[in-house]
Amino acid sequence: MTARKHPIDDSFDAFWDEQHGGHRTTVVKGVTVVVPNDLPVGFGERYAALSDSSSDEDVAELIAMLFGEEAAEKWLAPPKIGTRQLMTVLLWGMAQASGDDITFAEALERVTKELKGKAQSPNRAARRAVSKKPSASTGGQSRPTSAASTTSARKSSRA
Repeated sequence: MTARKHPIDDSFDAFWDEQHGGHRTTVVKGVTVVVPNDLPVGFGERYAALSDSSSDEDVAELIAMLFGEEAAEKWLAPPKIGTRQLMTVLLWGMAQASGDDITFAEALERVTKELKGKAQSPNRAARRAVSKKPSASTGGQSRPTSAASTTSARKSSRA
């Protein structure tokens, strides 16, 4: 019979490492980083909020949250990490943290598809402009009319 461990003797860190393969590391742009096995709290919201930003401070925040301050400092020091490289590494790291053990090649393929999709689809303003039809008389957009002005008056059935 196997002796059961006392709950206080269990280490969450040991349990988590056992579940996720321990603290694996890899080298990215000369920096040894721990492969993320969970997304930091608030990362998803910050990524969504900053995904269109090109500010070094915003990029550094995302890198640091996922890979640490050293990675952020070294990757953004001249010569800076390339945009496609950064997108590949961030996508790879987020996939790893979500339990999807993809390769860097698979991450680059996903990034390339996403970039091609963005290049082929028109932006929102262009889509909206195309969908609006001009008014026949002025060439401008038609004004909406209220229901009251388009309904006919009620007529009594009594003559």
